[in-house]
Amino acid sequence: QVQLVESGGGAVQSGGSLRVSCSAPITIFSEYSLGWYRQPPGKQREFVASITPGGRTNYEDSVSGRFTISKDNAKTSIYLEMDRLEPEETGTYFCSADYLLGRTVRLPKYWGQGIQVTVSS
Repeated sequence: QVQLVESGGGAVQSGGSLRVSCSAPITIFSEYSLGWYRQPPGKQREFVASITPGGRTNYEDSVSGRFTISKDNAKTSIYLEMDRLEPEETGTYFCSADYLLGRTVRLPKYWGQGIQVTVSS
């Protein structure tokens, strides 16, 4: 069973910043794109950002310029730095892995357990 382990998150006021991290097994980290989806309360899961094994990044339009996804090859981990957070971005953030990640592709094959991000107004 693939283990994607998220950490970080928490609570912040509107306009604040948070970082979430995800560690992955080396086999997953080196072969698949890794990324983040989020699920606001009562809504469907949605794509946020992704990074390929080669380091190419992709962002949902609403977070572009505010969120930054990065990776640490030595730690087989990815990170999502989230700036200028808004209350509607409250939700569970899931680390994910698959060959393709994005808004227009099927949901990823591998998921973490999710981590809570709460943005208060």
